[in-house]
Amino acid sequence: MRVVIAGAGLAGLSCAKYLADAGHTPLVYEARDVLGGKVAAWKDEDGDWYETGLHIFFGAYPNMLQLFHELDIEERLQWKSHSMIFNQPEEPGTYSRFDFPDLPAPINGVAAILGNNDMLNWQEKISFGLGLLPAMIRGQEYVEECDKYSWSEWLRLQNIPERVNDEVFIAMSKALNFIGPDEISSTVLLTALNRFLQEKNGSKMAFLDGAPPERLCQPIVDHIQSLGGEVHLRNPLREIKLREDGTVSSFLVGGVDGQKLQDVEADAFVSALPVDLLKLLLPEAWKSMDIFRKLDGLRGVPVINIHLWFDRKLTNIDHLLFSRSPLLSVYADMSIACKEYEDPDRSMLELVFAPAKDWIHRSDEDIIEATMGELKKLFPMHFSGDDQAKLRKFKVIKTPLSVYKAIPGCQELRPSQKTPIPNFFLAGDYTMQRYLASMEGAVLSGKLCAEVIHSNKEDLPNSQSAFEASAS
Repeated sequence: MRVVIAGAGLAGLSCAKYLADAGHTPLVYEARDVLGGKVAAWKDEDGDWYETGLHIFFGAYPNMLQLFHELDIEERLQWKSHSMIFNQPEEPGTYSRFDFPDLPAPINGVAAILGNNDMLNWQEKISFGLGLLPAMIRGQEYVEECDKYSWSEWLRLQNIPERVNDEVFIAMSKALNFIGPDEISSTVLLTALNRFLQEKNGSKMAFLDGAPPERLCQPIVDHIQSLGGEVHLRNPLREIKLREDGTVSSFLVGGVDGQKLQDVEADAFVSALPVDLLKLLLPEAWKSMDIFRKLDGLRGVPVINIHLWFDRKLTNIDHLLFSRSPLLSVYADMSIACKEYEDPDRSMLELVFAPAKDWIHRSDEDIIEATMGELKKLFPMHFSGDDQAKLRKFKVIKTPLSVYKAIPGCQELRPSQKTPIPNFFLAGDYTMQRYLASMEGAVLSGKLCAEVIHSNKEDLPNSQSAFEASAS
């Protein structure tokens, strides 16, 4: 069975991989000249990589880890110490750690929280622990019910002191969805906390040992092609063409750099595009359908990713850091944290600028100036006196519409991978799956999409299996 997939991000590649594993022939068409979608990366004129985002792999990503195992590339994940590290704004240049001991969950998580006396006092720890009990006891059902509240509203309902938000969850909220706790759905934070507390290594973090297009996406492509599938770059989806009965007849793709447009026919069709792009390409005949009409409520959040190359080392910490800055979310010294970017003498900081809505249209120079102002607070010893660290170069990567903005009420808007169109399916982290907007969510959505297509192959219009069934 031929399946055409629009989009070579993690969702589209995952879908193609699992379809190929099931004996089908996936054909992936990607608009850009690089694999990865939201994990895309490029090389500059010096041969240095710069990425769409700062990508962290968690122990609580079972589908992603299974994918690494199936591709036999597990050694490419560089696991860090089981800790969460926060800057201390009141004491510039210092850090506060939550260290998870080698104990079963949730004991290790409780020990990590109780062992940190810098950020929360005992009353706040107890209040927060009691507030989390319903989520831990009732599980995902309770977590989904809480989508009607923002994280800040949920904390107030649980009588958890506001300072818990200020100390910990402003930083975590921006790290998870690039927005603050007053906006983000409590379902997002509760989902993460449930995984972190209920799985021993759930919050343990890893960095990929190089650029995602080469170190993760290309092995998926190699696997797909080894099983007869195809992946075509620089072939954007232009139109979803329909038959008279409303099913898909073909995807119109191509038209870049003088290429001819081509109608690609198949037994099944998948959109693995970002939700905002899919909305632009929806056929008029589909827009009134409930599943597609609800997509109007899902919109990508703006994200800015920054790379700063310095003339010296700024830190020796081999880990993700929560900046607790009003303008920055998380950052890491990739010259330490990532094998391919290693530099023993100079730092390359990769930082997420969030929330970005007021900055996405500002100049790169304005953004760098603001970022350097924050770095002077984070690394005061390197940006004061006569011998200050010098910025050698920078890259600012703006994504005006990234992952969907996970505000309260979004859960009921998220579509399933199966649509009312018998031969049209959806993949993407915005589709319904338990891991929300994340790399894990993208991989899981693609896997679920492949499973749905395979299990519905007998019902596909004009599919080979349908022909065989009708003939018999």
